[in-house]
Amino acid sequence: MNTRDISAFIAVVETGSIVQAAAAMHLTQPAVTRRMQSLEMLLGVELLDRQSKPLRPTAAGREVYEKGRQLLHAEADLMALVREDVEPTGELRLGMPPYLADLTLAAPVDGLRERFPRLTLRIQTSWSQSLVEHVEQGMLDAAVIGFAEDTAPPAGLTAHAFSRQPIRIVASPALNLRTRVSLKDLSAFPWVLSQNGCGMRSALRRSMEAQGLPFDVAVEAIGADLQLSLVSRGAGVGMITADLLASSAYRETLKVLSVSDFKSDIVAWLVHRPLPPRLKAPVALLLQELEKLASRQPGAPRARKRA
Repeated sequence: MNTRDISAFIAVVETGSIVQAAAAMHLTQPAVTRRMQSLEMLLGVELLDRQSKPLRPTAAGREVYEKGRQLLHAEADLMALVREDVEPTGELRLGMPPYLADLTLAAPVDGLRERFPRLTLRIQTSWSQSLVEHVEQGMLDAAVIGFAEDTAPPAGLTAHAFSRQPIRIVASPALNLRTRVSLKDLSAFPWVLSQNGCGMRSALRRSMEAQGLPFDVAVEAIGADLQLSLVSRGAGVGMITADLLASSAYRETLKVLSVSDFKSDIVAWLVHRPLPPRLKAPVALLLQELEKLASRQPGAPRARKRA
């Protein structure tokens, strides 16, 4: 069955005229007539009541019209799956860790929704290592992750580093800590941190364990402002990226500590496996929006890219 014949029949039904259908399809009238005749010959029924003006479908023609529209929509969806020059449809399954979602999610999502309105976004929030595993297993199409600077995404993934942020160690002035301290000084205090799986927490734990220092987590909490609120009230020492600290309402109530034996940055990456054609443009736009956002962060150096 030739879908061009179905398109001609649908155009005739919707315009009520072979003349108008030909004009709408940029075809000659004989070409539209031949397509109509070809479809009727294939199906073995008359599809149009040629005595009516405007032309109307027969009873069989009405059913073929409805099914034909569904068929053409299915064809368009199928082409969108495999062609880059067709507007993307379906889903983009995106992962992002909580602390990055606090700052980076809104603007890129707005950009994707405006540019690709027929694409449905499914956003999953989890810690970076879990997100990487989900991308590797095909459960996510792409993920924004944050790794300590000495850790890189798996070599089997395409990875674009779009931002680098220094880690800040913060405490309440009530703890009476000096501005310049060591990890040994901090080991006397509990910590307020994200849950296991957070890249910043893992980097800190490795550094303290390397010196044989105790690592006491007093409070596990999700969300930068909740953690900084607890730290500002003296619940423990905290850690946060510089950009999240700068945007927090609690920044004036916290003391930023310089830790002599712990200095690390968090690098934000966009990672994905080979993409189907329909998702190449949306993921490229997502990366562009993330880079644009990162470039506006004061003092944030640009990170390298690995393809």
